[in-house]
Amino acid sequence: MKRTSLSGAPCPIARSLDELGDWWTLLIVREALRGARRFSDFQKKLGLARNILSARLKQMVANGLFEQRPAIEGGARAEYHLTDKGMRLRLVMAALRQWGEDNLFEGEQSSTVLVETATGRPIGRLQLTSEDGRPLRVDEVSIASRIPGE
Repeated sequence: MKRTSLSGAPCPIARSLDELGDWWTLLIVREALRGARRFSDFQKKLGLARNILSARLKQMVANGLFEQRPAIEGGARAEYHLTDKGMRLRLVMAALRQWGEDNLFEGEQSSTVLVETATGRPIGRLQLTSEDGRPLRVDEVSIASRIPGE
């Protein structure tokens, strides 16, 4: 089945999903945030077939999520580095992680924890806020059309 492009959709969620493509994208980003840089690092951590990983990384470079750089020690090998656009997925990953912690782990099931690098302490819960910074409940938020220029 041919995939329909959502790149021109008026919904930011649809456009984001069109850009990200599939769940492998976020898992590749997760590994990059953990320090993976080389094709072999991603393959080892994810157990993904070479052809699928190659295609996904190529698309992520084309979409501006990664950039390829020569390996530090030289040679023909390249490394994959998240761009600023790719690094901004960290917030999406944190939100998805917290949703998973809240909804997909039972009782005392073990999981990893997201911590502040400088202190090693867990980060606070993400929350929706108003323009002036007031915390909002989920039921206080709705979707409205935005008119360009306003």
